[in-house]
Amino acid sequence: PENTLLSFRTAIELGVDAVECDVRLTKDGRLILMHDETVDRTTNGSGRVSELTFEEIRALDAGKGEKVPTLEELLDLVKDKVELLLELKGEGTADEAVRSVEERGMGDQVLFISFSVERLRRVKELKPGYQVAPIFGEPPPPEEACRIAQEIGARGVNVNHAYLTEELVEEAHKRGLEVIVWTPNTEEEIGAAIEKGVDAITSDRPDLLLKLLGRG
Repeated sequence: PENTLLSFRTAIELGVDAVECDVRLTKDGRLILMHDETVDRTTNGSGRVSELTFEEIRALDAGKGEKVPTLEELLDLVKDKVELLLELKGEGTADEAVRSVEERGMGDQVLFISFSVERLRRVKELKPGYQVAPIFGEPPPPEEACRIAQEIGARGVNVNHAYLTEELVEEAHKRGLEVIVWTPNTEEEIGAAIEKGVDAITSDRPDLLLKLLGRG
């Protein structure tokens, strides 16, 4: 089940280099792993994360009897094992996430990603040495996407695989930026991303990805 400790453990056992999670704040200010604004799709409960307390969310089943984890639990799991791509979703997440990462001295192991450039700016404000990368669905022209990334001191750009172009990869590499592509999940999609020369791939099918990279 997505964003559960079981799935992260499974991915780490498969031999991935990094895992990706999404964090949101509960009503009482705890950072939990949850992709959507509501708990409806991924748990047996319903309601907005921002309107539920941590205790209420913790009582839910996130699939296969798994509980919804906190960011702290995930950080403890991945520490010294794999890199973590930490997606900041919703208001106020930057401050809390930076604090949790800093407490564990894991700054060099985490890449903060977000659709919100403001949230990434906030990370850099708090910890200039921390690494960030903006996420683009349908990205602006390559030069513009790279300019935005450079302006906030990002390590790279994070692009939806459906909009990945060789031009973008070329422009990013010219500027010393990495290109991360998100969720190609079929053999064809993953193959196309590898062919275009991306630096990293985030996929819901790590087994397939590792196989295609000759590491499965």
